[in-house]
Amino acid sequence: MGRVSVDLYPEQIGATLAEVETFAKSLGGSATNVAVAAARLGHSSAVITRTGDDGFGHYIRSALEEFGVDIRWVGTDPEFRTPLAFCEIHPPDDFPLLFYREPRAPDMNLTVEDLDFEAISAAPLFWITGTGLSDEPSRTATLAALEQRTSGITVFDLDYRPTLWASEEEAARCYREALRHATVAVGNQTEVGVAVGTRDPFEASDALLDLGIELAVVKRGPEGVLARTKDGVAEAPPIEVEVVNGLGAGDAFGGALCHALLSGWEPDKTIRYANAAGAIVASRLACADDMPTREEVERLLEKSPDV
Repeated sequence: MGRVSVDLYPEQIGATLAEVETFAKSLGGSATNVAVAAARLGHSSAVITRTGDDGFGHYIRSALEEFGVDIRWVGTDPEFRTPLAFCEIHPPDDFPLLFYREPRAPDMNLTVEDLDFEAISAAPLFWITGTGLSDEPSRTATLAALEQRTSGITVFDLDYRPTLWASEEEAARCYREALRHATVAVGNQTEVGVAVGTRDPFEASDALLDLGIELAVVKRGPEGVLARTKDGVAEAPPIEVEVVNGLGAGDAFGGALCHALLSGWEPDKTIRYANAAGAIVASRLACADDMPTREEVERLLEKSPDV
C-alpha cells in the first residue's frame, strides 16, 4: 500500500537535468516497486494506490498487469495528476531525485473508503511505507489498514523522505504509532534514527524490538545489512557490483525480503538474499522494469560465496 509514479530516468549517465536530452519511462514508486519485485520472484501481489485520470495513469495500470501485479485496488483520482519522478545518475552514489507531486499526489489521497479490509486482513503479508503516513487522508487510511492486521506478516518500510514531511518530529510520532501494528521494520540508518532516535544499527534494531517488532532490518550501505530478532543479530556484508543506478536497490531488497519472509527463512539467509537482489538492481538503470528473477539472485549468490 502506498506510492506510485512514473519514473523518467536520463539516458545520458552523468548529465544534469539541464543537460539531459532523452529520458526512459518506467514504473515507479516504492510500494509499487516492491509489489513488482515480489511478483517477479513468483508471488501473487497487489498494490493499493491511486493514479490520476491521465495517460500516465493508464500506463501504470498496463505496466502493472504486464508485471503480474493485481490492479483491482488501483484507484483513479478525479482531480490530481499521476506523479512523475526525475533523477540524475552520477554513479556510484549520487542519484538526486526531483518529485512532481504537487499540489497533491493521488496516492496521498487514499481514504478509508478505498480500503478492502477483508483483503487486507487476509493477506499473508502486508507492506506499508512511511511516505503513506506523511499527510492526510493517506495517514488515516494507512493506520486504519494496519489496525485490521491481527495475523500474518506486516512490514513497515520506514521510507523517510524529508521533503514530504512537515517535520522530523511529526514523522517520529507517526512512525511510533505505525510500529505498534507491524511485525517487521526495515530502513536505512537515517530512517531508523527518525523512528527510534539513534542511527546506530545495533542500538536502533534493539529499540525497534522494544517497540514490539519481531524482525528489525537495518540497511547500512557499504557496510552491508543487519537484522535482529529476539534470538540475536545476523549480519550480511555488501556485494560488490558496478553501480549504475542505486535508486531501485532498496525496493528490490524489499521484494526479496517479502519472498524470504513468506518462505520462512532464518534472518541470516533472508538478508543475504535481499542484499543480492538489491545489488542486481543497483547494477541496472531502471527500478520496476529491472527487478531480478529467483534464478538471477541465486546465480549472484553462487558467485559470491563469502556473502
